Amino acid sequence: MRVFTPLYTRTMAWARHPHASRYLAALSFAESSFFPVPPDVMLAPMAMAQPGQALRLALLTTVASVLGGVAGYGIGWWGWELLRPWVEGAGLGEAYTKAQAWFSAYGVWAVVVAGFSPIPYKAFTIAAGALQMALMPFVVASLVGRGARFFLVALLMAWGGARLEKQLYQWIEGLGWAAVGILGLIVALRAWG
Repeated sequence: MRVFTPLYTRTMAWARHPHASRYLAALSFAESSFFPVPPDVMLAPMAMAQPGQALRLALLTTVASVLGGVAGYGIGWWGWELLRPWVEGAGLGEAYTKAQAWFSAYGVWAVVVAGFSPIPYKAFTIAAGALQMALMPFVVASLVGRGARFFLVALLMAWGGARLEKQLYQWIEGLGWAAVGILGLIVALRAWG
């Protein structure tokens, strides 16, 4: 049963859509403050489909993500007490607590690491505001962390270009089912633990 190949084909078509950049910017902004889907899922196929635009797409993603991070910072600064029950109810309380601990131990470097890594950046943007971190160091650290991540993704995908697109098309079913299997294993292990 082929499930992932049609999804991959559709994703690559969307990556070439005339308004794809707008959607990428909106997703990048939203992910940094409240939305759970990382912009890499759009940036990677867009950079692969349009290698000549990879740097522009990485810059767009970085700027929109940092602006979203500033919105998350504002949410934390002005609305943390109102949001706290929702954050804890959504199961994000642990991520927020971890962000607080990282800020205590590493200061601004916590933002750089969260911006680059798959750690939920939005937890750090909200925590930075709630803990009233200075805004300019937060913005600079976000630019460094997010920029490093998105430029790396875009450049790797652009480097692969059409060759990588063809290879992924051939491997996508196996990769997709392997990811489902790994996710199922993780869920099973957590249920037993």
